[in-house]
Amino acid sequence: MKIEEILTERILVLDGAMGTMIQRHTLEEANFRGERFKNHQSPLKGNNDLLSITRPDIIKDIHLQYLAAGADIIETNTFSSTTIAQADYHLESLAYELNFESARIAREVADQFTKQEPTKPRFVAGALGPTNKTASLSPDVNNPGYRAVTFDDLRIAYKEQAKGLIEGGADLLLIETVFDTLNAKAALFAVQELFDEIGRKVPVMISGTITDASGRTLSGQTTEAFLISVSHVPLLSVGLNCALGAEQLRPYLQVLNENSSFFVSAYPNAGLPNAFGHYDQTPEEMGSQVESYLKEGLVNIVGGCCGTTPDHIKVIAELAKKYKPRLVHSQFFMVESN
Repeated sequence: MKIEEILTERILVLDGAMGTMIQRHTLEEANFRGERFKNHQSPLKGNNDLLSITRPDIIKDIHLQYLAAGADIIETNTFSSTTIAQADYHLESLAYELNFESARIAREVADQFTKQEPTKPRFVAGALGPTNKTASLSPDVNNPGYRAVTFDDLRIAYKEQAKGLIEGGADLLLIETVFDTLNAKAALFAVQELFDEIGRKVPVMISGTITDASGRTLSGQTTEAFLISVSHVPLLSVGLNCALGAEQLRPYLQVLNENSSFFVSAYPNAGLPNAFGHYDQTPEEMGSQVESYLKEGLVNIVGGCCGTTPDHIKVIAELAKKYKPRLVHSQFFMVESN
């Protein structure tokens, strides 16, 4: 059964935070390096995506925990698996392998659960993060016209990433945590170009991030503007994740609900971080806030971002069973002509 059909019948549950779960292992430099990269020229601690190669057992176990908690969709461990982001570690050449291996691991675990429960297929979403550069803004306040990355740089990097994810077994592509829509447009262009080249398509999800109470992305767009900016592509879903907790995200999801002709997704943080950058919101507290989305019929896909764990996802999955999915609106944004 296709995911598009399932989404009309029930709310699907996305997994929770990968980084939060990796931090529980308190890994050191040697864990990231493994044997293969023991003589690498630069520090590798913190390069979580590399663990798909050096500690695949950890990544596999995290996927297993989220699926056991009730997730229908698991994200690959590839948030920073582009040549652009991996340049920080001098591992640009590893980009394709990172994506392929991460997708392969997730695919293996998802198939294991689908085999056990054929009536509830599990899906692998290939995660394409925003990179650590922005195409719309200058990193130099003294030179506002400067850009650290170009549209073509991003297009090439995202195309390689998407190719590795699809060939590794991803069912979907998730362009996530979008803080600069121009970066996202490069990703959308890249995957459409890739689809033409390989002669097949996979559903594409996109998820933006509202950075503060202003209700805008980092590059200045409102939720409605973000939606309009990406609606030229046939998307599976459009949604919001990260930056805010469930309660703070709700008004912006209402905007998507009212205006989107796609399925809507939401995977907020476990509340807002405390003074030490930690997330204190319990699964029950987060669940009570997420339930407001479900009661209002705002979402088709729901999960968790920073600070969330399998315990959070378990609560969300149980709640999702009680409610019907959001009804997709048929209207489209139209540009008036004179």
